[in-house]
Amino acid sequence: MRMPNGACSEARPIILASQSPRRVDLLRDAGIAFEAVAPTCVEPDVASWAGSPEEFVRSAACQKASSVAERYPDRVILGADTVVALNGRIYGKPADRDDARRILSALAGVTQDVITGVTILQPAEGRQLVECDVTRVTMRPMSDEEIEAYLDSGEWEGKAGAYGIQGTADQYVEKVEGSFSNVVGLPVERVLRMLAEFDIRPTSGPSLAR
Repeated sequence: MRMPNGACSEARPIILASQSPRRVDLLRDAGIAFEAVAPTCVEPDVASWAGSPEEFVRSAACQKASSVAERYPDRVILGADTVVALNGRIYGKPADRDDARRILSALAGVTQDVITGVTILQPAEGRQLVECDVTRVTMRPMSDEEIEAYLDSGEWEGKAGAYGIQGTADQYVEKVEGSFSNVVGLPVERVLRMLAEFDIRPTSGPSLAR
């Protein structure tokens, strides 16, 4: 039975295979009822990856969702992974400050692709949907002093491409072509379309996190 707000009466919150604060906030703001659960898989190694960036994020998203699906086989699972790519080279999360400096120096002043892979699993029904979203981001040139100042802020930690557009890094971005939320970490518009195929739609009910 469908309820007036478009949700199914027997629907349960989906499982977000991530504890990223950015993905949690985006999904909550989208009105999707969910529980956030940390994936247990080891993510693919960027340095040894031989495929395309799109294949990388699809694979990583599938691995994250699958690792959680083992614990929640009767739920709908959402997994996602985001990287920045330039000329086919993948830039994931920096290992340390020196790595972040190297990444920012490579990305400043050029147009790059921010790519997020999204996987939705429904193990009990044997269903899986895998897609990816690409946003073109053009950054203006950054001086050495600006790079060091941004590194001092600590905002680069844990972020693909060593920057977070939702923070102070937006001052270095000249143009965004595509989904802005994708650059933050989750292409909300695409995710909502994908969830609708599982008959899951925004609801006013509270989201959960653990």
